[in-house]
Amino acid sequence: MSDIEKVKKLRNATGAGFKDCNLAIKESGGNLDKAIEILRVKGISKASKKMSRDAKEGVVAISGDEKKTSIIEVNCETDFVAKNNDFINFVKELSELNNEANSNLDELKKTKMKNGDTVEDTLVALIAKIGEKITIGQTKTISNSSSLNYQYLHTIVKDNLAKLGVVVSLETKDNSETVKTFGKQLSMHIAASNPLALETGLIDKSVLDKEQELITEELKNSGKPEEIAKKISLGKMNKFKEENALLTQAWVMEPKKKVKDVIKELAISDLKIKEFSRIKIGE
Repeated sequence: MSDIEKVKKLRNATGAGFKDCNLAIKESGGNLDKAIEILRVKGISKASKKMSRDAKEGVVAISGDEKKTSIIEVNCETDFVAKNNDFINFVKELSELNNEANSNLDELKKTKMKNGDTVEDTLVALIAKIGEKITIGQTKTISNSSSLNYQYLHTIVKDNLAKLGVVVSLETKDNSETVKTFGKQLSMHIAASNPLALETGLIDKSVLDKEQELITEELKNSGKPEEIAKKISLGKMNKFKEENALLTQAWVMEPKKKVKDVIKELAISDLKIKEFSRIKIGE
């Protein structure tokens, strides 16, 4: 086999560029296995140099069924790469593997892909090939024995890949079209309204502390008496909690009603929102 044929074979096997393959063949003395190892080491070196850059583009992928659904974010540097076939194929397979791994990131990285390499090694090779930083971001698997999951993808890139994804879990024995319609609408509401938690009491304390800090700073310069400033502060904090908890948010389809009012109107006694996950690229 000539060197040029070996270079072609190496390119097909690794996806690396002609120049890198040519150098690896020369360095390995024509040994293909050794050349693959050389490219892998170079790939790791190239990848590590790129990891200091910002990766704020990418896609969100959803996999699974109505009983077990997983959502995963994979970031890259440019929207151009987010539409690249190699990137898309990697994310689609990764999304399925993530559902199997129940969003356990350590387990996912060690999982073998169809190419025979682990997710971690495939990611390194992809970074070296594409030339951009690529990272696995947020991920969540929702699986509750007594509930069904509903999903929504916004700004779809391809198939189950989009710029924003939502999964919401509804618990009820009622399997009517009414519940299914509500599940779809609720996932769209979550996409649009970005709730921080299901109920006001579940909003992260650090988020509330930060908001309180901003309100206090704003009122400090208002010149209002302390007692009035405290009342205003309390009102603003209550409004913040209400607007950021799913159950007390204004229903997107009919803003005069709250989400909890819509649930009440459905008159399905055992209907409950168990949990939800919303991931948007760049947030």
